[in-house]
Amino acid sequence: MTFVHGIGNKPPADDLLGSWRGALADVGSDLATRGVSSSLVYWADLLYATPVRGAVYESAEDPEIAEVPDVGMLWAARAEDDEAVFIRELADAIGYDPLAADAPAVVGDELFERVPLPWFLKRRLMKVFLRDVHHYLFDTRFSPRPGEEYSIRRDIRARVVEALAAGARKTGPHVVVAHSLGSVIAYDCLRRVADCPRVDGLVTIGSPLGLDEVQDRLRPEWSRADGFPDVDRWVNVYDRLDPVVGLDPVLGNDFRRGGTDVVEDVHQANRGAWRHSATKYLAGEPFRRVLDEMVGL
Repeated sequence: MTFVHGIGNKPPADDLLGSWRGALADVGSDLATRGVSSSLVYWADLLYATPVRGAVYESAEDPEIAEVPDVGMLWAARAEDDEAVFIRELADAIGYDPLAADAPAVVGDELFERVPLPWFLKRRLMKVFLRDVHHYLFDTRFSPRPGEEYSIRRDIRARVVEALAAGARKTGPHVVVAHSLGSVIAYDCLRRVADCPRVDGLVTIGSPLGLDEVQDRLRPEWSRADGFPDVDRWVNVYDRLDPVVGLDPVLGNDFRRGGTDVVEDVHQANRGAWRHSATKYLAGEPFRRVLDEMVGL
């Protein structure tokens, strides 16, 4: 099994993989004791200078918002042409106004109002989402630390291909579990990267792939009528109250195979205010039922 993480900063790779494995083990799906190997495609270091402190991350009620950085919007202000259009349209789609004051000014917005997070936190999360998604889809050159610079999409793609190649050499079904922006990354590689190894199954959790603005950046390989990647089975697990899935969390009608709906959309109600947490998805009974079917836990 190969995991791909999503938006925002993260703990070090080994700590993050351990927390995901632990979330499964805590609900009776221990990968190691059942002979399922697992690895993680880690890319947070390409966009964030230093990892989140593990102790803070692990002790938080909602670990993914334990330390939400304020990434700023200067990068968006400098965008031109189709990048500027993309940023504006995606911001509109997720209900984020980059020019609004730091106050609850969008009182009637359904996407924000259905998740009772503090306004300052909503704005930071949406800024992180906008930046991370933009930098991947536009292959932005970015320097997270002095003396280092990366082409974000190119370098993340290379890590995905390497991880999937390693997984392909192991026995048993190879399943990718991709969270948040990780689902966009996984789909992009499986559908649009020629040397990306094939996998048996794809499980997307908390995926923003339903957003038109994201789909448009996946053309020409993606089309609504024939956008299914080369996998045997794709299950999309979503929570209707997860702000990152947007107002279109269902993917079956957007990623058809030969005009036929084949993506299996499964609703899961996570607990608490921040429904986007990867560990909450992993611990949910609907997700674990899907995982049992795919890898035989």
